[in-house]
Amino acid sequence: MRLAVLFSGGKDSVYAAYTMAQMGHELAALVSVVPSDEHSWVFHVPNLRFLPAMAEAMGLPLLTENSTGEEESDLEALRKVLTGLDVDGVVTGAIASDYQWDRVNHVCQDLGLRTFSPLWRKDQEMLMKDMIMSGIRSIPVRVSCEGMDGSWLGRELDLAALDGLRALSKKYGMNLAGEGGEYETLVLDSPLHRARLTLMDVRKEMSRDEGCLLIGSVELEAKDGA
Repeated sequence: MRLAVLFSGGKDSVYAAYTMAQMGHELAALVSVVPSDEHSWVFHVPNLRFLPAMAEAMGLPLLTENSTGEEESDLEALRKVLTGLDVDGVVTGAIASDYQWDRVNHVCQDLGLRTFSPLWRKDQEMLMKDMIMSGIRSIPVRVSCEGMDGSWLGRELDLAALDGLRALSKKYGMNLAGEGGEYETLVLDSPLHRARLTLMDVRKEMSRDEGCLLIGSVELEAKDGA
């Protein structure tokens, strides 16, 4: 099947796309809604200005639609960007959010598109380990929970980091995969990438209850054989 990927540049959307590609489906395009409000009701927001570079790194066309970040605007933007696409279905990286899953499914059903959420309701610890072992290289670019301080910003989520997240989850009750908004990520490399992302002019900004990795620009480094 030809599939569009609901894409944010974060670990879940990339791993969901990779999972569907491994099942033999064709990834036809990346589709992104770009909210003006950083507290979007439905979609991931950090670093969306780098979406064109992310798409170039993966060798896939990118289609975007702006929204205000309010629920109605987000969903209307999703409807607009999906309307008329030559695809059979849409891939989402939803793991546990009934709110997001329900609303995306409703839009896709109205457009006659199938929805594929290969990460949905999977054991999160196993999912995170499988994601890391598959070659997804991601870093937190926003943290917003007790226990995740500035040292987590820009730290690669490898197996050692997973041990740290597991300890924080046990101590503070945080969601291991960040489904409660505890952290948001940016993928630097994956098996789907033809080029790696290198971050330039990076600095950390921390407030009392939240931290962000501020990125000046990104550069692409071609991979061997790409």
